[in-house]
Amino acid sequence: MSGTCSAEPVGPAGRSLSGAPETKPAASFASPRPAPARRRACPRRGPATRRAGRCRRPTPWSFRGSHTEPRSMQKPVYVTQPYLPPLEEFVPYLQSIWDNKVLTNGGPFHQQLEQALCEYLGVEHIALFCNGTQALVTALQALRVTGEVITTPYSFVATAHSLLWNGIKPVFVDVEPDTLNLDPRQIEAAITPHTTAIMPVHCYGRPCDVHAIQKIADNYNLRVIYDAAHAFGVRHQGASVLKHGDLSVLSFHATKVFNTFEGGAIVCPDAKTKQRIDHLKNFGFVDETTVVAPGINGKMSEINAAFGLLQLRHIEHALQRRAEIAEIYTQALSGVKGLRLLPDAPQTVANHSYYPILVEDGYALGRDALYQRLREHNVYARRYFYPLISDFPMYRGLPSAAPALLPVASHAAAKVLCLPIYPALTDAEQQRVIDIIQGA
Repeated sequence: MSGTCSAEPVGPAGRSLSGAPETKPAASFASPRPAPARRRACPRRGPATRRAGRCRRPTPWSFRGSHTEPRSMQKPVYVTQPYLPPLEEFVPYLQSIWDNKVLTNGGPFHQQLEQALCEYLGVEHIALFCNGTQALVTALQALRVTGEVITTPYSFVATAHSLLWNGIKPVFVDVEPDTLNLDPRQIEAAITPHTTAIMPVHCYGRPCDVHAIQKIADNYNLRVIYDAAHAFGVRHQGASVLKHGDLSVLSFHATKVFNTFEGGAIVCPDAKTKQRIDHLKNFGFVDETTVVAPGINGKMSEINAAFGLLQLRHIEHALQRRAEIAEIYTQALSGVKGLRLLPDAPQTVANHSYYPILVEDGYALGRDALYQRLREHNVYARRYFYPLISDFPMYRGLPSAAPALLPVASHAAAKVLCLPIYPALTDAEQQRVIDIIQGA
């Protein structure tokens, strides 16, 4: 089975010929995600927040007052938490693996997940990987990228590490202030005779200026590989954002919107490219005795693939819950002096993978002081992305890493704080976060 959408669909619902367990029917993966339901107005006055038509009163340990619950009594609230479906729903998948004794090497669940993801994401071809970093490394190998690649300093370090692993020189350029994605004007200014590709990141799942980037790539005959680790399920201008560029790379790490414990994938434009990627992730093997490339072991196991199939049955609930949480943060924090919220991306169905705020000079505390204040109350926000990649020792010597060349990214790294957002975040926990921020 190729893992493309043209193959006969075999999703998580129903028993496959390969022995996958029977499960309850699921909704079509291709159905559009509805917008969050509008809240009813709360009949009571005061600072109650609204959710799904219910009034929620302030928690008794509101940080606006002098009476706070002791830290030792407060449950830790982390920036994210993996979504885990009911364990009993996973057991039939495990039983199937125990029965057929196929653990890896493109087994039945691996094939089913590739097909199901194509259908859900609206793409033609996808190749599963053991993690997103291996997928990035392999994507560069698949397109035979060399020389210099223009990329962002404002990302997780795996973006640039994948270039170094391939002997490629990263060239950092600045980002746009409203999206924190690569600034197309800066990309064009950084092109040299050694430039062979652009590696943008859809930061926080917000789409890059894909049309401007593609125009630059076409004018200069460059490849475009998107680090789409944050962008699972994001749709832009009516289609999957993953369809742009030569390749898009996903992460299914435990912290992501959709996770397979660990995992990743490359979205491919055609069957020939997918075939090369499949060879590269399996040591370069074509058959039992033929090796065509110096590949690696990047395969996803059957247990990870099975978990991914189960996760797909719950993904719409997880995304809807994230949207509700994001809306409440926006309503509560948009008027707080000194906080800057990133504007919604136009013509985009978002996945709300992160909720960043920028703590500007007009706020009562500095960013790091607010970060520490939250930690004092067992709220573990994160400074994504601080420091910049360009500030780490293996990159800071590059000419493009000079902070003076990256003023927008440097400012964002010094001001950003990502707030807790995940499906299991409770009303009271979110209100606790909001009260701390409003009461500073």
